[in-house]
Amino acid sequence: MSARILVVEGDPGVAEVVARYLERDGHRVECVGDGAAALRHALADPPDLLVLDLTPPGADGLTICRKLREHRPVPVIMLTAPDGEIDRVAGLETGADDYVTKPFSPRELALRVQSVLRRSRGAAPPGGTGVLRDGELLVDMGAHEVRLAGAPVTLTAREFDLLAHLMRNPRQVFSRATLLDQVWGWSFGDSSTVTVHVRRLREKIESGPAAPRRIVTVWGVGYRYEPAAPAS
Repeated sequence: MSARILVVEGDPGVAEVVARYLERDGHRVECVGDGAAALRHALADPPDLLVLDLTPPGADGLTICRKLREHRPVPVIMLTAPDGEIDRVAGLETGADDYVTKPFSPRELALRVQSVLRRSRGAAPPGGTGVLRDGELLVDMGAHEVRLAGAPVTLTAREFDLLAHLMRNPRQVFSRATLLDQVWGWSFGDSSTVTVHVRRLREKIESGPAAPRRIVTVWGVGYRYEPAAPAS
């Protein structure tokens, strides 16, 4: 799955290692060390995916991600500090599809890149194609589209996967660890990733995100999907 990838990283050594591993997988990689220049480049000539350090010189990664999301649906994998849980959450809140914590394995990053590319290009998640319907909410698995009352809903690849997984298993309670394993494919990870994605999904598909009726919290356990219409 070849792609054009823009790596935004202020450390030339890290950028070189990342580029080398991604190029081994057949990707075309361009490295930019300055955040402001990277944002201009990404807006003018959008890559297939952005590997984005949280703190490049010129403009911080959160600003880059937020401004890019306002104009282009480019998938973003953010590189974060090892003790930066708040930064990881903020990155996901601004629309990053995934993150990797420094210091990281370049091979792990390459695998995350492949996973995000598959999802962003509409590869059907586990469960196949078809259409999921719940009242006014429609999820077209094959087209990778979501509509609510006929209006399109823009989701990131991970948000789409999470919604589809929950809708395919109505009223079943999933812990955050189980969702990380079954949706993200992570045997371990930061459960705040799930929390942030659930919050963003609620903002997009719930009429009252503060009092959700579809994606319900089961306190002390996790989440379940409560159909608005009888499950078919």
